[in-house]
Amino acid sequence: MRELLITLALILQLTTATAQSIDLAFCIAAPTKKDVPRFVKFIDEELGPNGIKTLILRVDFNYKYESYPNLRDDNPLTKSDIKKLVAVSRKHGINLIPQINLLGHQSWAETTYALLTEYPEFDETPNVKMPEKYEWPNDDGLYCRSYCPLHPEVHKVVFSLVDEIVEVFEATDFHAGMDEVFYIGHEQCPRCAGKDKAELFANEVNKISDHFASDSVKLWIWGDRLLDKEETQLSIWDASDNGTAKAIDLINKNVMINDWHYNVTVPTPAYFVTKGFSVYACFWNVPQVAKDQLTMMNTLRKLSSPVLKPQITGGMQTIWVPAGLFLDAYYGESDNDGALKQVASFNAMLEWIDEND
Repeated sequence: MRELLITLALILQLTTATAQSIDLAFCIAAPTKKDVPRFVKFIDEELGPNGIKTLILRVDFNYKYESYPNLRDDNPLTKSDIKKLVAVSRKHGINLIPQINLLGHQSWAETTYALLTEYPEFDETPNVKMPEKYEWPNDDGLYCRSYCPLHPEVHKVVFSLVDEIVEVFEATDFHAGMDEVFYIGHEQCPRCAGKDKAELFANEVNKISDHFASDSVKLWIWGDRLLDKEETQLSIWDASDNGTAKAIDLINKNVMINDWHYNVTVPTPAYFVTKGFSVYACFWNVPQVAKDQLTMMNTLRKLSSPVLKPQITGGMQTIWVPAGLFLDAYYGESDNDGALKQVASFNAMLEWIDEND
């Protein structure tokens, strides 16, 4: 893989693509209830007119679930709120995709999220205690708990949530997250200990994908656990160092990969394509990285054969502050540095669209 990436990087440096041919996407946390009107306005006046054709909303527990009311956030979005987002997205031909983090990211800092709070028996690391004061990284190394993929009851719960959110979004696609899964096949788990981590990860991806098969709903996931840290020389966040990378040869090829690298531009999307997957390149808060990744994907698509071209799907701006804070910064109502950097990256994408129209 390393030689492939080096060769592709050299080719891309010598090639300049003109005219946009890739799709563009935007990923952000679902707005709070009070921010729904502002977010509808943002879709209507910014995303739609600028040609953003895919919008991923990270919902998680921010919905008034009926199947498991105990898993709702405080003051969650209602069906009426979601339908407003659906309507404005449909007006602009935007594919609106809900996300619930599955497998990993069941906690953050000192907070364990609703699934493992309500059902601690699902925890992959039940005996690892969260520290009273969170420091980065924790002394015990705990980062984002996972649920146990082999627990006999976990899918009954998570698939009920998934089915509800897909239905209310009228969605043809669903994003399961699955990034930064550091806790899998853990020695403390009575079901997973000693099992191959790549097989555990792949089996969970396939279980989720197969769940949607009869409804023709496409599964999306982040791609970092399918890259090998040693081979790519990427960080432990961008790529796996615990053996899950081999899962790339075990998961269903109809899964859409979101290949995120926030500080560098590397042609790993081409690796996913050669493995049979469709892929988006994803960026965050560095404007030049945003433009470079969009140019990379545009060039890869133009250089590809007619068979591979459709798999090189596009570029995606990801936002990792709350939707309300992003909107405040975007409309000049906040000087939050983190939010402003992400606004700058988003604006860089809009500039790239104008330059390549």
